[in-house]
Amino acid sequence: MSIYLNRETRVIVQGITGRMAQFHTKDMLEYGTNVVGGVVPGKGGETVHGVPVFNTVKEAVEATQAEASLVFVPPPFAADSIMEAADAGIRYCVCITDGIPAQDMIQVKRYMMRYPKERRMVLTGPNCAGTISPGKAMLGIMPGHIFLPGNVGIVGRSGTLGYEAAAQLKERGIGVSTSVGIGGDPINGSSFRDILAQFENDGDTHVIAMIGEIGGPQEAEAAAYIQEHVTKPVVAYVAGLTAPKGRTMGHAGAIISAFGESASEKVEILTAAGVTVAENPAVIGETIASVM
Repeated sequence: MSIYLNRETRVIVQGITGRMAQFHTKDMLEYGTNVVGGVVPGKGGETVHGVPVFNTVKEAVEATQAEASLVFVPPPFAADSIMEAADAGIRYCVCITDGIPAQDMIQVKRYMMRYPKERRMVLTGPNCAGTISPGKAMLGIMPGHIFLPGNVGIVGRSGTLGYEAAAQLKERGIGVSTSVGIGGDPINGSSFRDILAQFENDGDTHVIAMIGEIGGPQEAEAAAYIQEHVTKPVVAYVAGLTAPKGRTMGHAGAIISAFGESASEKVEILTAAGVTVAENPAVIGETIASVM
């Protein structure tokens, strides 16, 4: 079992004819992901790596019964692409695009709320590395070879630190059930809480690794959720211990503006909730191994 993806999940790629989308579609196909179509308005009838291209998501879903979508659409049009996927009945959408205006994401969040919960599309991202269930399917831009199948669920705002955690675990012969990048933007589709709930209910996930960073209340909200609802061991690492207050640090969401948003405050809050916190990125794998 895994969350969101398995070998059978039928995937489409929105923006598939773009240079980076073509590169990563090839990578996903070689990994074994069941990519069944692509969507680019005006390019219906073409193929990319043997994958048929459709003009709309609705056409793609009708022809392929696709359930998941990967969005590789430029920032000015990405919000429309996400909403189009929601309208067409896609169940899980990953948006890789960086630089989507916050106002556009507010519109996306409001738009998705029009659907009842049981029919509402799950969105992770934007500005994320994607989701991978090792040995089953990959939906994103991560290097699949560093992920060993296993029982550690990874959720993180930083894609590269998620890779680092997976690589350290692989060195120790420890594998990953699913790794989910939720993205570094201040307004994203899914929070730590959303993914923690999925991992808590996943029988294949025995330990949860959470990778946070400065800025925003998400880690503090996750700590409260863990304390009340999560029974599995949780290991966390929070990036940005030396970041000065008020400074933007790479990710749009990584700005300290209030109490509980600095890395040191987040570490305190998580520790108080019973989470084991790794002191630095070099010991993430070691710390996870210690609680297994």
